[in-house]
Amino acid sequence: MNIALDAMGGDAAPETPVAGAVRAARDFPELGIVLIGDRAAVEQQLARHPKPPANLSIIHASEVIGMEESPVASIRKKRDSSINVGIEQLKSGEVDAFISAGNTGAMASAATLFLGLLPGIERPGIAIVLPGVKGDTLLIDVGANIAPKPSHLFQYALMGEAYARFVLEHERPTVGLLNVGEEETKGTDASRQTYAMLEASDINFVGNVEGRDIFSGEYNVIVCDGFAGNVALKTAESLAYAISQVLKRTLAMSFMTRLGAWLSRAAFEALRKEIDYAEHGGAPLLGVNGVCIIAHGASSAKAIKNAVRVAYESVRHHSNQHLIEAIQHAAATAPRQA
Repeated sequence: MNIALDAMGGDAAPETPVAGAVRAARDFPELGIVLIGDRAAVEQQLARHPKPPANLSIIHASEVIGMEESPVASIRKKRDSSINVGIEQLKSGEVDAFISAGNTGAMASAATLFLGLLPGIERPGIAIVLPGVKGDTLLIDVGANIAPKPSHLFQYALMGEAYARFVLEHERPTVGLLNVGEEETKGTDASRQTYAMLEASDINFVGNVEGRDIFSGEYNVIVCDGFAGNVALKTAESLAYAISQVLKRTLAMSFMTRLGAWLSRAAFEALRKEIDYAEHGGAPLLGVNGVCIIAHGASSAKAIKNAVRVAYESVRHHSNQHLIEAIQHAAATAPRQA
């Protein structure tokens, strides 16, 4: 299995993606890790690592799409960008998955335009695993589609349920719809229509859930539009950082608090791992005809390594085939219109 990585994507590229690729190549020797980017820059970073693993290789890409660039315009103008080259490698079958911590819009646009969508899918969605009190929750969509139709949200639920079942290995995933109240009459026309579609399906739909439920771990999948999902994700990241800073400041106030912090260091380390996005690695772009993983722009080498793990698991569990089957099953069992 070969997994391609955008070496030029991210806030600290190519240093961090290359470092993450080296860690992934060592942790997953059965994989071929393909770094895509400016060959000279990538080789310079690889030289900083003694004895780079033999399962690392490089494919040259002469251009880079910046974080601030227009997604659609940039993928059309910069045909030799690391994102375009990575998607082309995936389309041709040279690699089995592609990961980028670069421009999210460009990644989603290139995947949709050049790979196409899975049969029956109208819009792709970005799914991310979030930690919860009682377990992890898959939140979809977190930024690919900010104004979805009810049919899009319904498909997100089907894809999220299939991903949770076959990749995250939940036997019968619970699926909730993010709303401003639990009652089925709450929310916009789109959310009420989506509720009716989900209730009529045979997935394990448990009704509306609220923002307070995202981190409860009570639900395996929560469906929302990309605007609300992205706000929830960024708020969670900000809150996690704020909590860590307040704890550091508070625990350093006196000798006794510092002693207490030292005695509780194992618990604090466990908490850090629970809320650290680096532990989860990357977010699959569900619905496109290929395994594409979107990593955080500020990803550390550890996060990049774990994004490789996410890609590996998606390919190994044949995630796209399960998504196709879920959509086909829903179409076959949908109530016929009079």
